[in-house]
Amino acid sequence: MEGYEKFKERIFAKTKLDLTLYKERQMKRRIESLITRHGLSDFETYYKLIDSNKNAFDEFINYLTINVSEFYRNPTQWDALREDIFPALLKRTKRPKIWSAACSTGEEPYSLVMCLSEFVPLKDIKILAVDFDEEALNKAKIGMYSDKSIKNVPEAYVKKFFEPVGKGYRIKDEVKNCVEFKKMNLLLDEYPKGFDMVVCRNVMIYFTEEAKDEMYKKFYGALVNDGYFFVGSTEQIIQPQRYNFESSKTFFYYKR
Repeated sequence: MEGYEKFKERIFAKTKLDLTLYKERQMKRRIESLITRHGLSDFETYYKLIDSNKNAFDEFINYLTINVSEFYRNPTQWDALREDIFPALLKRTKRPKIWSAACSTGEEPYSLVMCLSEFVPLKDIKILAVDFDEEALNKAKIGMYSDKSIKNVPEAYVKKFFEPVGKGYRIKDEVKNCVEFKKMNLLLDEYPKGFDMVVCRNVMIYFTEEAKDEMYKKFYGALVNDGYFFVGSTEQIIQPQRYNFESSKTFFYYKR
């Protein structure tokens, strides 16, 4: 389909979402599937649709930001967090400041709360969770989840932190209250600072090498000395010393 370059310019003007920083073949294919779904034939007519129809625009943002998430995704990494990383971190601070970047519909920050609650009272846990997709953030704030999304949650946590509602589960308010959700564009906005841990998993794979390079530098700047950076199962950092990170355990890096 023609018109992708102009479409990218218009999307940036409208949303400040820079599609040039995403892997082009993958992103273009995703958008073309939406165009086809709406029975349209080119990027220009599709832009007119999302510019005038809120439902179509929300669908576009939700589809674009790839909200695929679940609690305790890749469980062995969460075991390492609970058994090694949190104990090491808590030797330095009893109230760790944690940032969940690209939090999607809330499974990741809520998993962090439940895991950290083994060491710290809930009243002392505060996690910043950000995402670009407002619809995903709204779902996270509501906290309703399916059986499938909680399949990796330890049974004791399900009993303690969830309430069964119909065919699904609602996360309890005592967990919700530990998380502050905010909208943020990781590609454009200034990063907050002073975190003991930054978690950004299963997101960087969608960006160009140039975008990832800049983001790793900014994540480094967001951490305090001896802070940890937790990445996804396909996102190991090649030569982490380029960004002044040191490898701790697989998928975990720390700032010296």
